[in-house]
Amino acid sequence: MQLISNAVYKGYYLFKVYTSIIFLFIFEKNCILINRLLHTIVYFTLFGIFILCFCLQAYYLLGLQAKFCLHKIGESSQTNIQSVSVIICARNEAKNLEKNLSYILAQQYPSFEVIVVNDCSYDTTEDVLKTFVEQYPNLLKVVHISEHPRHKTSKKFAATLGIKASAHEILVFTDADCRPQSPQWLGKMVAHYHNPNIEIVLGFSPYEAKNGFLNKLIRYETCITAINYLACAIIGKAYMGIGRNLSYKKSVFFKGKGFASHMHIPSGDDDLFVNQHAKRHNVAIEYSADAQVLSQPKTSFTSLWKQKIRHLGAGQNYKRVDKQRLTLQFLSGCLFYVLAVLLLVLKFMFLWVIAILMLRYFLQLIIYQKGLVKLQSKNLLGWIIFTDPLYYATIFLWSVASLFTKKTTWK
Repeated sequence: MQLISNAVYKGYYLFKVYTSIIFLFIFEKNCILINRLLHTIVYFTLFGIFILCFCLQAYYLLGLQAKFCLHKIGESSQTNIQSVSVIICARNEAKNLEKNLSYILAQQYPSFEVIVVNDCSYDTTEDVLKTFVEQYPNLLKVVHISEHPRHKTSKKFAATLGIKASAHEILVFTDADCRPQSPQWLGKMVAHYHNPNIEIVLGFSPYEAKNGFLNKLIRYETCITAINYLACAIIGKAYMGIGRNLSYKKSVFFKGKGFASHMHIPSGDDDLFVNQHAKRHNVAIEYSADAQVLSQPKTSFTSLWKQKIRHLGAGQNYKRVDKQRLTLQFLSGCLFYVLAVLLLVLKFMFLWVIAILMLRYFLQLIIYQKGLVKLQSKNLLGWIIFTDPLYYATIFLWSVASLFTKKTTWK
């Protein structure tokens, strides 16, 4: 009996050992299977989001940006000549005024005035303007603003004084560091007012092409921004303009109480004003070569950073629908590149990811080729594969930084 008992005990012990081993083997195998299943689910989810981002980007390319790239400007016949006031706000811009103001004063338009607002300049701006006034006494008007010890003036304040000093209903704005590409600039911009419904005209101001990759990135960002806001204006959803080349009626300014609703924001004298007053049928666009205004680009990343931080602050105050559209376009572009890199590193659907990247690049080449030609920037086309991902990366960095940066002056 003792032997039987020992044999049963040993058998029972061996049974427990073997069942435990089998259980552990099955459990470990199940864990591996579950782990693989979870990895597969995560990978396919990432790939699915990547596809979604591609579809959104394709929609913005084909459904929005293509509107501008395929758009044709009709010939505007200016039967009734309307007087124009050109307004330039300048702070310590002596060199730029000396170089560019003569191009504005030499416009081949029969009835216009130029108003330069000297905003608390402490360089030789006043002397430069005195010289120009002597040469063009009936054409140039200067408004001087003195520095207040307790109050720093903004560009909006300077623009308001310029508007109040203007003698004409149609206003055209540019900057001291800008130069019209032709003597027909004013005529091209103002010609759209033959349509009585038009109250705002959006122009384009490219940056001068120079050597270096930073210049290409700046010019690419400027062109993509222009393609977006000009395309939205074409479909009746204008949301911004640029102060380097912008026109609107004085009556619109005073009817909307000027910049009162956003005077506390340092930037936005151009884009926020357009965002506030643009309607479906009161905005025209002008981007022909003769109507473009060439501007000087930043030459260092530090100066570019400061400029963009100031400008991006205004975007937070756009209308909700505009913010949602721009945010979706931007985030889908960012995620598209982030997920593409991640999926390539994980080697998941490797060939599919490469194919989708190339397909988006191909679509960009087709759409942007026409757009960049219109914007006199065709030489940027071959750089898209480098500038486009960096465009999204820099916009992301600027957007994050703008949330933590307080800007109180415009220069």
